[in-house]
Amino acid sequence: MIDKWIAEATECDFKVALEVKKPKSWLKSVSAFANGIGGTLFFGIDDNRNVVGLADAQADAEAISRLIKERITPYPNLILTPEQEKGRDILVLSISAGRSTPYYYKADGVMEAYIRIGNESVMAPSYVLNQLLLKGMNHTFDALISEYNFKDYAFSKLRERYKAWTGNSMEEKLFDSFEIRNEYGKLTNAGALLADDAPIKQSRLFCTRWNGLDKSGGMVDALDGAEYSGSLIILLNEGVSFVKRNMKTRWKKTANSRIEMPDYCERSVFEALVNALIHRDYLILGSEVHIDIYDDRLTITSPGGMADGTRIQERDIFNVSSTRRNPVLADIFGRLGYMERQGSGFRKITEAYHASHNYRDELEPKFYSDASSFQVTLYNLNYGTVVNTAKVMIEDENVAITPDYLAIEVAIDGLNASQATIKKAKMVFASMGVDGIFGRSDIAAITSDSVTAAGNLITKLKNADLIEAVSGFGKGKYKFRVPKA
Repeated sequence: MIDKWIAEATECDFKVALEVKKPKSWLKSVSAFANGIGGTLFFGIDDNRNVVGLADAQADAEAISRLIKERITPYPNLILTPEQEKGRDILVLSISAGRSTPYYYKADGVMEAYIRIGNESVMAPSYVLNQLLLKGMNHTFDALISEYNFKDYAFSKLRERYKAWTGNSMEEKLFDSFEIRNEYGKLTNAGALLADDAPIKQSRLFCTRWNGLDKSGGMVDALDGAEYSGSLIILLNEGVSFVKRNMKTRWKKTANSRIEMPDYCERSVFEALVNALIHRDYLILGSEVHIDIYDDRLTITSPGGMADGTRIQERDIFNVSSTRRNPVLADIFGRLGYMERQGSGFRKITEAYHASHNYRDELEPKFYSDASSFQVTLYNLNYGTVVNTAKVMIEDENVAITPDYLAIEVAIDGLNASQATIKKAKMVFASMGVDGIFGRSDIAAITSDSVTAAGNLITKLKNADLIEAVSGFGKGKYKFRVPKA
């Protein structure tokens, strides 16, 4: 029974016994669960999930109800259930996610709201408390009326985008239906964020191309950097342009065209940046969205975690329901064709990467969030791959793949083998190229297979006349070769 309860609890805490004299030790978890996505407290179970039991479960149940009524305000929705496990009495207290946030712990001369960070209940910082207040009033930051007058600001970028997307000029009445201004001519926060000279100072974008794999790049820390402010449309356009400026595109010829292989999938970059700008938390003062480009990856980091309080790394990204922190902005960007209203951004980011010609499984986009930030990591699709440098031509930073390279790839595609084997052969060729020397241990490292499996792959490649033995590098060394016509 206890395993079933724990498996069904989104968040949970374990208490060996009910603390009555110092109830804040568990009441702060009640506050945190109600302020977040809900959770469950188990009384009579230790931190190692061993059932200890309660000496007087009935008295403890009465004390739990009384203390919550006295010290948590407003009163949260809860269910208190007595259970027996291994002949011992326990109590299961389930707290629902609340709508009348914030839920405070009120006693000892203090009034504090708590939230969950990891497996701990901590006092809510000021910006989170503001979020909870807005949620409790059924308001969002972007819908609030600002101090700025509509007549004092221009919206040329917004008008340009609307014209480009719809083919029509943006009529004045649309500023009302878009909730950009109110009937008194005051901008909403959404309107202030879309003005050409956006007056909300925390709406900025910082972009850096770092020298190396981290921020300690040696003598030259950064190769390129820029800071942008203004309309969210400006930030989006400039951010995408910065990434394009700092990435290269390989391409290879086909019979009647060519296949481009950029470092990063532009569609994924675009979707990730739209999500960062629209779903970020603008209540966190002194914060901004960051694009950091390293040799092997690109990260886009935005202030504020998931709007529903969950952690994205614990979710199935293909089944994340749309919870919008800034629904007015999301609706406007939907009308401008920048995003879909169904909330499919995570899926698009991942599927666009999967569709890239030079995608490999280890380059799957990564998503991470905590209470204060959200980060998307996109890996450089060309990092670590070897190109036949003796025959490579560089033109406008585009790498042309030679006919020999293409012929080997085509031959690998035509191997009389399973798709899994063909995929591993491609991994080896992508790593070694035309001139790389390798043996069984090298293949095992690349494919994460056993040395025996690597030997089997070598046999298949030899039989297909795709590799040849080389001397001078030790026993059992090979290199790829162009198959005979």
